[in-house]
Amino acid sequence: MDACIFYVLFSSMFLTTKAFESICPIVKCSHGGPDIRFPFRVVGQQPQHCGHPGFELFCKENTTMIHFPTYGPLVVKSISYDIRKLSLLDPKNCVHEVFLNLNLSGTPFQYYYLLKNFTYLNCSTRLSPSFDEVSCLSGSRHHVYTVESSLPTPVSCRPLKTIPIPFSYSSYLADNSFGLGLTWSLPGCEDCEAKGGSCVLPSKAGLKAGCLGIEHDKGFSIVHLLSSGTGSIILNILLCVFVVTTLIRIKIYFRQRMKVDEEAENENLL
Repeated sequence: MDACIFYVLFSSMFLTTKAFESICPIVKCSHGGPDIRFPFRVVGQQPQHCGHPGFELFCKENTTMIHFPTYGPLVVKSISYDIRKLSLLDPKNCVHEVFLNLNLSGTPFQYYYLLKNFTYLNCSTRLSPSFDEVSCLSGSRHHVYTVESSLPTPVSCRPLKTIPIPFSYSSYLADNSFGLGLTWSLPGCEDCEAKGGSCVLPSKAGLKAGCLGIEHDKGFSIVHLLSSGTGSIILNILLCVFVVTTLIRIKIYFRQRMKVDEEAENENLL
């Protein structure tokens, strides 16, 4: 039994050490902030293997932020892992400035909402009231509008850029957040969270994501069970039973061997 206790202590220390190396704690930048876990990670607070390249976040003044090289930092409002949606806010309070300058081609993200081609126009005079002026991009001497790319360009305007965006400008829409939702896709993790699993990197060295712990109608996967705390306890108990049983068998074997040797010695004396 002493051997069993020693084994349990040793194996628990070993498993705990491995757990600290492989398990990634969920991080928040503030009490009400979104949970940050794989594929996202907070730079400087979570190990590199806890996130996927391109999903780095950072905390600034208790606010969750993400940085895009083509635009700058954006506030992370929420992260919906089951539907793979990243909801963002523009700290400059001008979502159309984000649409106009943000280039997602070098990132793992795409716009969550349906896209349609719109053209940004820079006009020297105001257009008719049927066009909504993008107030946060306009000034006293220039007026910016978003129009469908199929419309002809007015004489007083010049096109700035035609890009696929979720919607054209409207004063009835929240200029700071509406439509600024992104989605992502990782091979091996499609619909993983929606099915009750967890998307993780199999190892620190590998960059291929996988889905673990998907719940089935008849129970949990063995991987999910053994990776949980309960699974570790069960594994320890089973291994302990094996060690104790083996020691008992060895002890019985040597006792029988000694008994045979004693009987053989007594026969020789007679």
